[in-house]
Amino acid sequence: MKRSEKFRQANREAKITCFATLAVIIFWILAGFGLSGSDMVILDTPVWVLGGCIASWLFAVLVSWWLANYVIQDVDMEESTAAKGGNE
Repeated sequence: MKRSEKFRQANREAKITCFATLAVIIFWILAGFGLSGSDMVILDTPVWVLGGCIASWLFAVLVSWWLANYVIQDVDMEESTAAKGGNE
């Protein structure tokens, strides 16, 4: 992989990670504040607490798993000595 392709891949991963972070924040707002008007209670805990804390955490774990398995690639950023023109 060429050096420019490596940096293009890193830039792509960074952009997708920023969008994923934004998705987690939006989910947290909807699950916490969006459910705040609900009177529903589960195990003596208001549903907005479970949505804002537990569900948001689970969503963040799911997004992280997706990023690790489908977006982020292991790219060696070191240049080989052959590419540098070295004799070693």
